[in-house]
Amino acid sequence: MSSIPGVEDPFAPTTSGGTAVLEREETQAAEPGDHERFSHYVRKEKIMESALTGEPVRALCGKIWTPGRDPEKFPVCPQCKEVYEGLAPGKDDEN
Repeated sequence: MSSIPGVEDPFAPTTSGGTAVLEREETQAAEPGDHERFSHYVRKEKIMESALTGEPVRALCGKIWTPGRDPEKFPVCPQCKEVYEGLAPGKDDEN
């Protein structure tokens, strides 16, 4: 019985079976080598093409691979970032 009148203790043992909900901390399983992985800069159209054909892409840093992981889970590749920041604005850019 709970110390609050009219409220049963949710942790008290019962004789009539039932279910309990246990909360656990969400953890994200890391695959081997994830600590060495980065999000790389690649042209958007190349990413789409790779998704359709399965062909590998080349990042600004020169890495060639077939994208398959969520880039939001990894930090940006420092080499790609350096190359990107050194590029002249494209014709799409207003500034």
